[in-house]
Amino acid sequence: MRVTKTGRNTAYHKVGTPAVGLALTLALMMLSAPVSAAKASSQDDAAATLSCDTLEDKAPEAPVEWLSYSLWASHCYSFQARAVAIDTLNVRTLALSHRIRDGVRQQVVQHLDGPSVNVERRARVGYWGWPGSLAPDGQPPVEDASDGASPSMPLRWARHVASVYDLSLAEDKRVADRDAVQLTFTPVDDDRYRHQWWLDRETGLLLKHVLRDNDDTILETFQVTRLQSPERYPDAVTVENRANDDLPEWRTGWLPDGMVRQPGAVQQSQEGRTQRLYSDGLATVSVFVESPAVSTALATGVHRLGVSAIAVERHSGDEPWQVIAIGEIPPDMLGRIARSVTRSTETHSADTQSADTRSTDTHSTE
Repeated sequence: MRVTKTGRNTAYHKVGTPAVGLALTLALMMLSAPVSAAKASSQDDAAATLSCDTLEDKAPEAPVEWLSYSLWASHCYSFQARAVAIDTLNVRTLALSHRIRDGVRQQVVQHLDGPSVNVERRARVGYWGWPGSLAPDGQPPVEDASDGASPSMPLRWARHVASVYDLSLAEDKRVADRDAVQLTFTPVDDDRYRHQWWLDRETGLLLKHVLRDNDDTILETFQVTRLQSPERYPDAVTVENRANDDLPEWRTGWLPDGMVRQPGAVQQSQEGRTQRLYSDGLATVSVFVESPAVSTALATGVHRLGVSAIAVERHSGDEPWQVIAIGEIPPDMLGRIARSVTRSTETHSADTQSADTRSTDTHSTE
C-alpha cells in the first residue's frame, strides 16, 4: 500500500504508521475483500480458479450468505464512487476508484477535503489474507481438508464473524439511490463495537457502514453517495492464499475472543520494528514492537484519535523496547493487548502465563 500525503504530520506518522484513519480503512473495505471459491476448480485454497459469473447465481438469503457474497463481489467489479465519512471530529469527502486489469486490482482512495491524502494499493485479484484455520501462536494455520467437506475461505470468514457477533438482516433498504440490504453486527461481549452494513442488492458492494460504541453512540459513518456503473470482471480469477511469514520474537498474552493473527502481516524495518495484524473479521488491531524504542512522540498509556485509539507501553532495561497498538476497539481493550505483549527472551509473568494457557475463558490468545 502506498500513502501520499501533503500538509501537517499527524500522530500516526509520529509512531511510524500512515495517517489513513478509519475512513480510509472503510473505503478500502469497500474496495478490497477476500474472494470466494464458490466455483473453484479445486478445493485447495492455494491455487484455484473461479468465474465472476458466479454472481449471477441465486441471490443470498441468510445474513452469513450476504456477508460471504459481499467479500468476493469486491474482487469482481471495477467502479468509481464518491463517499462521505463523518465522525465526532470531521466530515470528509472521498473519491474511490477500483480498477481491474490483467488480473491486477488497483484501489485508490483520495481525500477531497483539507490536505491532499491519496492511498493506493495494488494486488492480484483473489489474493486474500484471512487464515485458513485458527492455530496457536508460533504454529502455522491448520490446513483445510481437500475432500470437499471444508467450506470456502469467505464462508469460513463469515462464520467466524458470526461466532463473535450476532448477525441480523433487514430487507428493502435504499442507499445512494440503490436498493440495499442491511446487516447488523451486535457483539456478543463488550470487547468490540457494533457495526451496521448496507450492501448493494445488485452487486453486493458495501454502500454504507455505521460504527457504534457499547452505549449505542455513533462513532463514525461511512456512506457512498454515488456509485458509478460497476463493471464485472470478465475473466477467470486465480485464487491465492497468502503465505505465512516467520513469527517475530514476541507474542501477545491476551486478545479479545475471536481476534486472530492474520498471515502475511509481519514486517521488519531497519529500525528494528516488527508488526502483526489481528482481526476478528470486522475489527482490526495492528501491534508494533520496537527494539530499541525509536518512536517516542507519544507518552505511555492509551490515546484517543477520533474513533481510533493508540496504546503505548515502554519497557526499560539493558535493551529498552516498546509496544504500540493501534485499532478501532474500546480503548481499555487496546491497552490490555499492549500490556500483554512479551518477548521470547523474557519470562512470562503469572498473569500472562494464565492468559496463554487457559482454555475455558471467553478470551483467547494467538
